[in-house]
Amino acid sequence: MELRHLRCFVALAEERHFGRAAGRLAMTQPPLSTAIQQLEASVGARLFERNSRGVAITAAGAALLPRAQALLDQAALAAREAREVGLGLAGSLRIGFAGTVLYRGLPQIVAGFAAAHPRLRLSLHELSSAEQLAELAADRLDLGFVHTPRVLPDFSQILVSSQPFMACLPAGHRLAEGDGTPLDLRTLAGEPFALIARAVSPDYHDRILAACAQAGFEPDGRFALRHWLSVVSVIAQGLGVGLVPQALQQAGLPGVCFRPLAVPLAPYDTHCLWRTRRDLAALAAFLDTVRQVAGATP
Repeated sequence: MELRHLRCFVALAEERHFGRAAGRLAMTQPPLSTAIQQLEASVGARLFERNSRGVAITAAGAALLPRAQALLDQAALAAREAREVGLGLAGSLRIGFAGTVLYRGLPQIVAGFAAAHPRLRLSLHELSSAEQLAELAADRLDLGFVHTPRVLPDFSQILVSSQPFMACLPAGHRLAEGDGTPLDLRTLAGEPFALIARAVSPDYHDRILAACAQAGFEPDGRFALRHWLSVVSVIAQGLGVGLVPQALQQAGLPGVCFRPLAVPLAPYDTHCLWRTRRDLAALAAFLDTVRQVAGATP
């Protein structure tokens, strides 16, 4: 039993006339008759009674008709879904992201993509940069937003945003009021520091330690935390100071203040990372949105 047989059967069952059914199928009557005979042989029952006035469907044919129509509808739906996935109009993407991207580009990317591609589903997973690299390498993510300059072999990247580090201080700290003047990092020597854990973000953990060393001191790493927002939360409780990406100001946590640094650290960069040869139309569509937002992000 083939789909072409079912198409011929349904057309003849609905038209009840070989000539009209053949015209509807854009074929001649002999191949239509052959297809019906082949289907009847496959089913093992007569599906039509032929007479001078046309054809009449048998009880076996009437039983087959709704199921044949359903099979053809399912086949058409499957073909349409496959076509839309191939064109990037439907399907799903698995996306990883580091938490600070929520304050620097990701909401705009997701909203813009959803508006342009409502049939494409995004599955978003908050993971550290190191975790994302592992998931990307294992093809368990289609794309990631990471904070590391390290690019895996056979992967491509887009720089989504670049932002400075700021000194983050408790609101009641002696250096909190600075009228926007840059802060000399040396003035934080001896203070307890809240740091992003090295296991989570080795690049930026080491960068902060190097900046403090250049300023002439080793920070008292009192807290090693998994999320930048946790770093700011600890500081808001008056338990330490820290150096955090500028976007954390948008979190709106009370009890902290932010000051620029007199000697800036290398910027905190967000990269969009994906496997270069991944042939997925939905991914290409998403990357178009990433490029648009990245071009508009200061």
